[in-house]
Amino acid sequence: MRLIPTLKILAYVFLCLCGTAYGSEPPRVATFRADVTPPLGQPLIWVTPASEVESPLWAKGVILEHRGERSVLCAIDWCGLSNSTYALWRRKLAAASGASESRIFIHSVHQHSAPYIDGSAYRLLHSSPEPPLMMTEEVIEALADRVAKAVKEAARRLEPFDRVGTGEAQVEGVASARRIITGGGSLVTRFSSGGKDPALAALPEGDVDTILKTITVARGEKALARLHYYASHPQTFCCDGRISGDFVSAARETLEQKEGVFQVYFTGAAGDVTAGKYNDGSQQARELLTARLVEGMEAAVNKTRWGPAGSVQWRAAPVRLPARTDAKYAASAARARMANEANSGQERYRAAIAVAFAERQVPLEISFLQLGAARVLNLPGEPMLEFQRYAQGLLPGEFVAVAGYGDLSPGYLCTDRAFEEGGYEPSASNAGPGTELRVKQTIRELLGNQTP
Repeated sequence: MRLIPTLKILAYVFLCLCGTAYGSEPPRVATFRADVTPPLGQPLIWVTPASEVESPLWAKGVILEHRGERSVLCAIDWCGLSNSTYALWRRKLAAASGASESRIFIHSVHQHSAPYIDGSAYRLLHSSPEPPLMMTEEVIEALADRVAKAVKEAARRLEPFDRVGTGEAQVEGVASARRIITGGGSLVTRFSSGGKDPALAALPEGDVDTILKTITVARGEKALARLHYYASHPQTFCCDGRISGDFVSAARETLEQKEGVFQVYFTGAAGDVTAGKYNDGSQQARELLTARLVEGMEAAVNKTRWGPAGSVQWRAAPVRLPARTDAKYAASAARARMANEANSGQERYRAAIAVAFAERQVPLEISFLQLGAARVLNLPGEPMLEFQRYAQGLLPGEFVAVAGYGDLSPGYLCTDRAFEEGGYEPSASNAGPGTELRVKQTIRELLGNQTP
C-alpha cells in the first residue's frame, strides 16, 4: 500500500537532483541539415566553375540550449568562408537560432571540391577590370538563407538530453605530414595527392595526430547526435569542376545511415596534415580512406565513456593577428598582383583575399565549449597541428577536441618555426610571424590555464 507514495517521493527527489545539476532545467539540443550545393557554373575553389555534382554538399550542425542561452555548431561541406561572407552567414544563423553571434561557430570541413568564398575579396575584385569568376550575391544569400531556415526549424524542436559521451580511437592509414624534414635537413612538401609519386608515398607518415575524437549527446540510451573531430585535410582531388564532399562526407553519411544517428564532422588543426601518403587520386584510394575513417568513427563510438550532461558553457575571445609585412607578401605586393590582368583568375583572387585580410578592422574570434566532460576549442583559419597539441597539453587527461577552419581570412595559422623553415604553408598565410604567440595566448585564456 505504501509502494506508490514511496515511488512518488523517489521520483521527486530524482527531479530535484536533476534540477540542481542542470540549474533548474536540463540542457536541450536540436539537429539541422541543409543542402548547400551551389548551382552549376558557380565557382568552386578558387575560380573553377562547377560542372557536375558528384555528391551533394551539406551544412549540418546542432543547436545547444541551457539556462536561456543558445549556441550553434555548424559544419559546412565547403572549402572556406571568409571575412564579410562569414559574417553574413553568422548573422543569419544567429537571427534564426536566437543565439548571439559570439555563440555561433561556422566551420568549413575544407573539401577542395567545394566553394571558397570571401565577400570582402570579391568587393575588391569588382572594382578591378575584368574580374575573375565569382559566386553571385544572390546565390550566396540564397544558400545562407537555406541554412538559416533549417536552423530556425530546428530551434522549434529542441529536446532535453541528460548524458554526454566522449570516445576516441586511432585512425590508421589516413593522415600524413605535409611538411617532412629529410635526413639532410631540407624541407619536402607532400601535397594531398602525394601518393601519385612513389618516392613521396615511401616517405614516413611523419608527425600526425592519429586520434579521432567523438562526442555523443544522448537522452537515456538514445543517442541524439554525434560530433566527430579529426585532423587531416579532407582532400583527394581538386579543381576539376566536380562538386563533392570527398571521403570525409562519404564516411560521415555512411555512418549516419548505418546507425540512424545524426552525425557531424569537424576537421581539426590540419594545416600541415593531409592524406598525401595514402592518396594517389584514384577512386580506389578514396574508397579506402572512406572505409578507414568509418572504422575509426565506429571505434570511437564503441569506446564512448558516459557522464552527466552537466551545464553547457561557452566562452569566446577576440584575437588580432599580424598581417604580412615581408616584401613578397605585404598588402602592397598583393594589391599589385590583384590588379595585374596578366595573372590568372586564381592568382588575382588569392591576392584579393590577402589584401582583404590586411585591411580587416574586425578581430577574429576563438571560442571554447564545455559540454559535459567534453571540451571543444574552435579556431579560425587553417591552424597547424601544433595549435591542437598545445590546447590539449593545457588540460592533460581531459577530453579536448579541436576544430579549425572557422573564418578562413588569415589563411594558414603558422608557427614561428614554420616561417623560419619556409615551405607551402607560410606562402599561403595572410597572417605573419607573431601569430603563434597571439593564438596561444588566447587559447590559454579560454581554457583557464595561465601557465606559459
